[in-house]
Amino acid sequence: MAWFTRSKENIDTTDKRAQDNVPDGIWTKCPDCKEILYTKQLEDNLYTCPKCEKHFRIGSAEYFHILLDEGYEELAADLIPDDPLHFVDTKPYPGRVADAQKKTHLKEAMRLVSGSIEGEGLVLGAMDFSFVGGSMGSVVGEKFARGVDTAIERRVPFAMISSSGGARMQEAAISLMQLAKTSAKLAQLSDKRLPYISILTDPTTGGVTASFAMLGDVNIAEPKALIAFAGPRVVEQTIRKKLPPGFQKSEFLLEHGFVDLVVHRKELRTTVARLLRQMKIV
Repeated sequence: MAWFTRSKENIDTTDKRAQDNVPDGIWTKCPDCKEILYTKQLEDNLYTCPKCEKHFRIGSAEYFHILLDEGYEELAADLIPDDPLHFVDTKPYPGRVADAQKKTHLKEAMRLVSGSIEGEGLVLGAMDFSFVGGSMGSVVGEKFARGVDTAIERRVPFAMISSSGGARMQEAAISLMQLAKTSAKLAQLSDKRLPYISILTDPTTGGVTASFAMLGDVNIAEPKALIAFAGPRVVEQTIRKKLPPGFQKSEFLLEHGFVDLVVHRKELRTTVARLLRQMKIV
């Protein structure tokens, strides 16, 4: 009988020709609810799961597309980090930067643009977690400073979308100096009576949380984003206590007064536009 001679190849029912015609990345699995999603459906839903509303991590390009009107202008696009400390661990710092640039097609962990949202002008910065964990070094601090300067010059609000693991260790004290630098620039913005809107996404941690991310006139968080200085495991190990459910997530911070709004990504554009109109300089 024929079934006696079956081999692994003979019983494999996968249609190889059909498999070859399926593009890579056509399906995406939600890490929270495990739903298998058609990637185009996920993109159309602004990279949020239609079943559990998990907000996937996205980068500056996606946020600019979601939030901004057409015709925005990128600022300080050519800034790249230097290596004044000649930092080396397993690889020299310039090599790590070059690898990140090749992988992400970005020059740094932050992009800065001048544009508008529903006709309301602003300067907007956005961080890319995919670039060295969205870490803040001298270029991120300098771009932030130039963003504030441009907002003051053009008499428009400044907004920042944060997604970061914190200060960039390869720049050591130079990186930590950016906490003071960005905070000082926001004081200048406030002196000119111009608004600052901070948008916190998953994750926003470390020195970014300890500086500009939490200094907004309005602090907006995406749902279930991790927002913290030290992560929950570090806190538990330090205080030797079990943390409450949802600790350091957006909803917990809203309940305890650390953020002003938790806004679904689908509502982010209209919410920011409404705030810009309400805080408009006359």
